Amino acid sequence: MTASLQRLSHQRCFGGWQDVYRHRAESLGCDMNFAVYLPPQAEREACPVLYWLSGLTCTEQNFITKAGAQRYAAEHGVVIVAPDTSPRGEGVADDPAYDLGMGAGFYVDATQAPWSAHYRMQSYVADELPALVERGFAVSHRRGIFGHSMGGHGALITALRHPGRYASVSAFSPIVAPGRVPWGEKALTAYLGDDRDAWRAWDASELVATAREKLPILIDQGEADEFLATQLRPDLLETACAAAGHPLTVRRHAGYDHSYYFIASFIGEHIAHHARALRT
Repeated sequence: MTASLQRLSHQRCFGGWQDVYRHRAESLGCDMNFAVYLPPQAEREACPVLYWLSGLTCTEQNFITKAGAQRYAAEHGVVIVAPDTSPRGEGVADDPAYDLGMGAGFYVDATQAPWSAHYRMQSYVADELPALVERGFAVSHRRGIFGHSMGGHGALITALRHPGRYASVSAFSPIVAPGRVPWGEKALTAYLGDDRDAWRAWDASELVATAREKLPILIDQGEADEFLATQLRPDLLETACAAAGHPLTVRRHAGYDHSYYFIASFIGEHIAHHARALRT
């Protein structure tokens, strides 16, 4: 473990350990928390790592306390790393609204002031955090990535922007076309400016058209999700993937909403999906 890591909590869980750490994130210019679940297999071998990206208003705590993922991670011998959703702290730009600023980093690298000083979440989740994890823990270089809502958007764009880096990608209720829905339009305007052409590099429905790697995408979507028609629009990604010949599976589930009750219902299937790819 590197000297720069400060362990904040350490709980035994399904034979492994659920920990939370704090460190100085150079890409963000602030201290950041991230959670890591180490399955029992990590005590004797280097395990693959699955990165979870959470949604709006979340911290590293939401996933580890609500999803019930540790049972399945222990079963499959997969490490799960769950970072915070944005930079935080004194001097970090914020907004009173829940869908911009702290808790709403959107996993992009901001180019517009005041956000550009700290909001470089893509560099953090794709580069700095994996390097830290692979340097400080008994893990392999096999990686998968998944997430929920804003974090589903983050998982999709991160995998698409970095071909060859991830063995698997999936999402729950993701924002798939941020350039064409209110949450995304607001965030991308603030972080990247008014030039919509610049947004295309951060939009999964645009990125699949030029993807150099056809990494299969798995999405689960609740049909009772209150944001389905206005903010999520999986149909836009389905259309884009069909046109590009990009493999995509969208599973729709009657009665399920946008909450962690939905995630907890299918998290085991997602971890099994990633484990198969990560162990191949």
